[in-house]
Formats: sequence, C-alpha cells, structure tokens
Amino acid sequence: MVRKRKKCYSGIGGQAVLEGIMMKNDEKYAVAVRRPDGGISVEPGTYQGIPGMKVIKRIPFVRGIFNFVDSLILGTRCLNFSASMYDEDGEEKSGTGEKLMMTLVTIFAVVLALGIFVVLPYYLASVIGKGLRNASLLAIIEGGIRIVIFIGYVLAISLMKDIRRLYRYHGAEHKCINCIERGKPLTVKNVMRSSRLHRRCGTSFIFFVLFVSIVLFFFIQAENPFQRAALRILLMPVVAGISYEIIRLAGRFDNIFVRLVSAPGMLVQRLTTKEPDREMAQVAIAAVEAVFDWRKYLQENFGYEPEEEAGGSDSEE
Repeated sequence: MVRKRKKCYSGIGGQAVLEGIMMKNDEKYAVAVRRPDGGISVEPGTYQGIPGMKVIKRIPFVRGIFNFVDSLILGTRCLNFSASMYDEDGEEKSGTGEKLMMTLVTIFAVVLALGIFVVLPYYLASVIGKGLRNASLLAIIEGGIRIVIFIGYVLAISLMKDIRRLYRYHGAEHKCINCIERGKPLTVKNVMRSSRLHRRCGTSFIFFVLFVSIVLFFFIQAENPFQRAALRILLMPVVAGISYEIIRLAGRFDNIFVRLVSAPGMLVQRLTTKEPDREMAQVAIAAVEAVFDWRKYLQENFGYEPEEEAGGSDSEE
C-alpha cells in the first residue's frame, strides 16, 4: 500500500517529570523514569478524572477548566512517583497524610500562581498607569506586564540544573508525539530527528491564557479596584475554557490561521523545551509504548505497516 504523507492527530499527550516522562492516552497513562542505576522503570495506570464529571467534560468552553484540574492532579501523582525513584527509601508515598500534603501543595501552588500572574500584574499596571483614565489602555499594559512576568519566570527557573534537565525531557516528549503524528516509526533515530515543538503543549496553553485574558479584560471593566481584581480571579475559569478550545483546535487542524494563532506559543516553547539526548528519547518511547499502539496507528492512518523493531533500541544506526 502506498504511504500517505500527512500529519495526523494521535490523541496522546504528556508531561515531563523528574528524570522521566508521563504519557497519557484517554484514561490510560504511564510514567517512565530513568533510574539511578541506568535502567528504565515504567509505571502504568488509569485515571478517569474528577468523579461524576464525564458529561460536563464534553461541553465546549466548560470542559477546559476540568481538564486543567485533572492535569494538575495526575501531574502531581506522576511527579510523586518519579521523585520516589530518587528518595533514599525508594518508595512512593501514598498514605493519607501524604495525599493530603500533595493536595495542600497543589492548592497553594494554584493560589500562588493566581497571585503572581493575575493579581500582581493588575497591581503593577495600576501603579504604572496611575492617573491614566483610559481603562482599555490600562488593560493592555496589564496584559503586557503579565506576559513579561511569565517569560521572566520561565527564564529564571531555567537557571536551575534540574529544571534544565526537565526542559530536555519536555523536548523528548514532544519529539515522540511529533514522530508518531508525522507517520514515522517510533525509533530513537526518528525521534531525535523530530521537532521539539508541538502545538498542544502546556506552554502554548498558558500563553493562550495570557492572551485571552488581555482580550477579555479589555472588554470587561469595573469601576471599583477591588471589583476589578476580583473579576480577574473569578473569570480565570472562563479564560481557561476559551484557551483550551483554541489549543484543542490547533492540535487537530493544520492551516494558515492555526499556524498564525499558534506561532507565539511555539516561540515561547523554545524556552521551555531543550534538545534531549538519546537516553531521554528512550525513556519517552518507553512511556508511549506503555499506553499507545503506534504500529497499529501508523497502519490505520498512514497506510503502511512498519517493520518489527524495538522502539527504544539503537540498532537502526
């Protein structure tokens, strides 16, 4: 059968963790971690999301916030597993006290993020634009400050050695997905040759959140400064819902409009992804193969059956 040259949506997504990668396909997920002894540990599992929310999570512009919360919960779980590989006792903490602590840390992180990326830009814009009577211009200044703070934050944490390695695993995650969605067999060689940028990335989602918030706050105003600050916090689920639909659209279509909309987020990804090494690519492949039959996917979507070969092997070179 003649191979069809195209790009095809796969539905898989992922996240970089400590010395590893989590990949998710529908309700199945797997965390692959490079152990201190050099081996790869793969922990498969299922995550159905927030109980009782399946119907709500099908509603456009509403499902975004629930998917975001699900990502936080699963991401924290996977980070906990990867960290356990480097604990002295080597055991994943799963007691009630540990789960409560994880929940509190996640809540604190969300509150802190709202303070830094929502309230602080509003306050700084109010100080800078003191005496400015044009509320719309003030909203644009606030949005610009928010973007500067975000990029500054990304650059600042990239100075940390562990974060730089995390960015490299982030790049390996994207390379694997791009390799599959471009119709290539999932081998180390093909993965390393693939792009480290992807339109469905969480970094692009955050950038869409920043951009959508500028547009939304431009039109929604309030006289009282406390009401304006409260509105910004209360409207974040709406912003997240709109941003989710945009990134979902970007992941499924490939045209000039999608490329233009995705360009800023792809540019920021150059900061949050770095080129991985071959061992990192092997970890990413192990995570993919635990949740996704890429050979069947290539046969169904690209019209050819790849030769039998180990996805993570180096034998192709």
